[in-house]
Amino acid sequence: MSLIHPTAIINSSAKIDKSAQIGPYCIIGENVIIEKNVILLSNVVISGRTTVGEGTKVWPFTVLGGEPQDLKFAGEDGSLVIGKNNSIREHVTMHFGTEAGGLETTIGDNNLFMAGSHVAHDCLIGNNCVFANNVMLAGHVIVGDFAILGGLSAVHQWTRIGSYSFLGGFSALTKDLIPFGLAIGNRAVLEGLNLTGLRRRNFDSSEIKKVKEAYSILFESSETEFKKRVILLKDSKIQSTVVNDIIDFVSQKGNRSYCLPES
Repeated sequence: MSLIHPTAIINSSAKIDKSAQIGPYCIIGENVIIEKNVILLSNVVISGRTTVGEGTKVWPFTVLGGEPQDLKFAGEDGSLVIGKNNSIREHVTMHFGTEAGGLETTIGDNNLFMAGSHVAHDCLIGNNCVFANNVMLAGHVIVGDFAILGGLSAVHQWTRIGSYSFLGGFSALTKDLIPFGLAIGNRAVLEGLNLTGLRRRNFDSSEIKKVKEAYSILFESSETEFKKRVILLKDSKIQSTVVNDIIDFVSQKGNRSYCLPES
């Protein structure tokens, strides 16, 4: 029995693994690659240079590989690369990359994109993230592993979101959110550490104590300049991979300032 429904419209140049299931009324364009055990339930549109990774399941009325909503887009041949075992729910949209962002939008593995969420051009999404309903990512956003973004939250272009961080629902994030950070509000401010997420991911009490110490140095220090607080944190020589992740994040030059606690 064929795993491709007879109502599906598939370009002859598309590469579809024989184990993939293509449901009713799906439209698959040229240059699309569908890997092993992918399931497209129905009414899914995939276009452009889009790769859908092994084991990914896509729900109805999702559009993958659409043209960027960017006035600077001049028809360049970008791509969208989606990793393995992602769950992409109804009405999700993901756009391919532009020249300004290296021509590629990248989605990692094991992510959940709930209904209505949007990933714009040139975003880089890690692994094991959760995007609740109607999360909106603007262009060039970077999201680290295990991040959770609450429903109806919006992220400004060029913003970075660190691994294991949590952005509350209805938030508007316009600044970089540190790894393990928790932010909420319009505009979002740093509320503290995502301690619940750390415990759920089995970080032990000693690691949590160290990340609390690092947070205190960065955000509760009497030193007023943030870059000097970063130096203080480096000089503290806290032995922790978690703290090292934070140091690496704040040491990289981004396009945004940092999401800070409310003064």
